[in-house]
Amino acid sequence: MGIVIVGAGIGGLAAALSLHAAGFEDIGVYERVETLRPLGVGINLLPHAVRELTELGLGERVTALGVAPGTLAYYNRHGQQIWREPRGLDAGYHWPQLSVGRGQLQLALLEAVRERLGPNTVRTGHRLVSTDPAGTARFETTAGAVTVHAELVVGADGIHSTVRRERRPDEGAPIWNGLTLWRGTARLPGFLDGRTMIMAGDAEQKFVAYPIRDGINFIAERRATGFGGANADWNRAVDATPIIELFRSWRFPWLDVPQILGAAAEILEYPMVDRDPLDRWTHGRTTLLGDAAHPMYPNGSNGGSQAILDARTLAYHLATARDTDIGLAAYERDRRPATTDLVHRNRQQGPERVMVLAHERAPDGFANIHDVLSPQELTEIATGYKKAAGFHPEALNARPSLTPRPHGGTPGATP
Repeated sequence: MGIVIVGAGIGGLAAALSLHAAGFEDIGVYERVETLRPLGVGINLLPHAVRELTELGLGERVTALGVAPGTLAYYNRHGQQIWREPRGLDAGYHWPQLSVGRGQLQLALLEAVRERLGPNTVRTGHRLVSTDPAGTARFETTAGAVTVHAELVVGADGIHSTVRRERRPDEGAPIWNGLTLWRGTARLPGFLDGRTMIMAGDAEQKFVAYPIRDGINFIAERRATGFGGANADWNRAVDATPIIELFRSWRFPWLDVPQILGAAAEILEYPMVDRDPLDRWTHGRTTLLGDAAHPMYPNGSNGGSQAILDARTLAYHLATARDTDIGLAAYERDRRPATTDLVHRNRQQGPERVMVLAHERAPDGFANIHDVLSPQELTEIATGYKKAAGFHPEALNARPSLTPRPHGGTPGATP
């Protein structure tokens, strides 16, 4: 079975590794850039994603890239604690949560693909021009046009997916919610116990920070005119001065936000965008995965993790179904409703809703958080999101593996 994967990001590379582990051999990954470089800043891999990478035999390799946070804590913009919970192994998961560099993770997956599937599996410098439902993909390269005939084309080509745009040509640009994000890393000593991820603020302004190797990764966020916008360049470096000014008063006994912003070697600006969920991902022998299928706001730290879950679920169903069409239908049935729910939850701030509610009910702060939010309400918000995203500890620990069991036939083939 020939499989073309469009895009060599986290989702596309995880799909190649997952399909190969499930028994597929004829796999090609096509990437538009000429050279893959470690771009981007930090990313959180939640335990459900770490489980999948571990079952692919990459657990030690990925763990070595980052830091395993043991606590997540939410604060208001005055530095008062709203909610605190254990994470990863400290929360009873069988797998850790990992804070890693996005670029380092991508290169680690790329290295694994080249080791396992062959050095020529990832073909860079291939810009997708078109696909058709029969499985044909057409690319442009510096040497000319390339046409590839496959039994399946997987669009893992991100929020600006060409594969998706072919099916929804009138969809337009991603939807901006008015918030601008600034991401960066600062080579500073850790804060609190060195293993805590913090989120401070509310729906209008927020600061996220967590330890990574050799420093602190941060995301500053603000709803304001004059910054970014829906058409802002991704990965655009900007001057730190006006951003520091926005957070000038955010100096807490346990964290100095202006200091972190000022210590960053580079700050990258992004619009907070997503897209409306689709009513189908699969058209003939083409389907979508990751941000091409379900771009979502970063609330809940779930984007990359959900792409890895897509990859593993797609490989599982293709390997265990009677034929490819049945496998694709099962993949979409498993993943599309779940990710649609997450897109909507993230538009409501996901688990970070506790910060929004605390600000709405006590904008000037509080003496006791339980005068503002009951313990039951706080627990329900946190637990409900974990269940929706597939990483409630009891459910994840008990869930059957997505590694297909041998069934005596060729994966994806009709017996």
